[in-house]
Amino acid sequence: MSGLLFGERLIEKKRISKTQLQKALDRQRIQGGRLGSNMVALGFIDHEDLTDFFTSAPDVPQTVEETGLDFSFIVDLIIKHGLNLGEFSIPGMVSRTKLTAPVVDQAIDSLRHDQLAEVKGASQLSKLSYRFILTEAGIKRSRDLMEVSRYVGPAPVPFNEYRNMVEIQTIKSIFLDPEKVKDAFSNLIISEQIVERLGPAISSGRAIFLYGPSGNGKTTIAENIGRVLPGSIYMPYAVLAEGEIITIYDKGSHVAVKPKYSADSVDQRWALVERPVVMVGGEMTLKSLNLDFNPISKFYEAPLQMKANNGLFIVDDFGRQQVDPQNFLNRWIVPLERSTDFLSFHTGMKIEIPFDQLVVFSTNLDPGSLVDEAFLRRIRYKIKIDYPDLNEYREIFQRVCDSNGIAFNNELFDHLIEDYYHQNNVKLSSCHCRDIIEQIVDNARYHGVKPELTKETLSAAWNSYFVEM
Repeated sequence: MSGLLFGERLIEKKRISKTQLQKALDRQRIQGGRLGSNMVALGFIDHEDLTDFFTSAPDVPQTVEETGLDFSFIVDLIIKHGLNLGEFSIPGMVSRTKLTAPVVDQAIDSLRHDQLAEVKGASQLSKLSYRFILTEAGIKRSRDLMEVSRYVGPAPVPFNEYRNMVEIQTIKSIFLDPEKVKDAFSNLIISEQIVERLGPAISSGRAIFLYGPSGNGKTTIAENIGRVLPGSIYMPYAVLAEGEIITIYDKGSHVAVKPKYSADSVDQRWALVERPVVMVGGEMTLKSLNLDFNPISKFYEAPLQMKANNGLFIVDDFGRQQVDPQNFLNRWIVPLERSTDFLSFHTGMKIEIPFDQLVVFSTNLDPGSLVDEAFLRRIRYKIKIDYPDLNEYREIFQRVCDSNGIAFNNELFDHLIEDYYHQNNVKLSSCHCRDIIEQIVDNARYHGVKPELTKETLSAAWNSYFVEM
């Protein structure tokens, strides 16, 4: 969200005045920084108010007009649900469509009026206890609709509402506490200098390039960045764009959290989730970055970057994908620069979607061999994750021993370094600690004994793990 748009939204919400916005903009021009930070510095708003603004809950649509959907679309969705259910009620249909009872009631009344549904029975006089079924005409109508689209799920959110919510929840609005950043990486053995560089990079919301030799924690660091991202966001189950349904919410990518507000105060078409963390590796193709149309169900699944909006997108093992690195980066030059992307429907029609995510590229290949200098300039933060020094390696090794219930021994550790690493001219690598100890554990389990650190177990682990050249 641009600073000016953000300020205008705050004025609409009556959080600040036009005069205060202008003063904050003037201060921003002189001192830089984010508009929100300048407002806080001037005392116009506090961090808590900003956090509330950036996690605004979507309002409950009490009428058909407020849903942003055509009434006929809602009726068609409900009759398809009715076909799957056989017998249904207003509360049950509210639960499935995520629409409010007044809207569902109005749609069912329309079905009854058109003799597409009828009352089968009721346990009480209340209309909420009525049990409905489709008539023969209703069954035929719903089957015809299934030929057009088999989508039967929560009612979608209009695309413009989704775009507005992504802007409000932008990854560029996050406020990071340096102490919390340090704490998030305290489980890793990495230098303070690396953590100090990661903090501003994460806070910026701009792309990060992690590079360096294999097996030294780049992937783990990238995953930990996801734990640093504060707050939760609202993610729609599906959106309606140009008459097409696109499903977004994905249990594989999104972690639901306990709602902050009661169900009757939030539009239930939106799920409250942790900021998304989407990771792809060598399996990624250019196809996975576009809308996925299912010719049988006749609706779309959102691409990976759309599922990652307002969160983190990790491209792990960059350069080993099934697509040429240059082609992939050419595909993302515009999204990374302009925070917007273009997707194509199978009909050829295009839509512009928000591209709001922290992108982390992780590779053990030479960045210069993957991309040209022009693209590297567009990646603002480039951080090398190198081999650990001896002290770092010792601490990692000791932690791995402790976690596996193995007593650490300094003399045996020195024996490992001198007689194996130095004599064989092998560089210390963070992953070796885990892999060597796991070799010892596996061997002990096989022989039915307690795993121990000895010269014999170290020798066996080393010889099994490393390839003789």
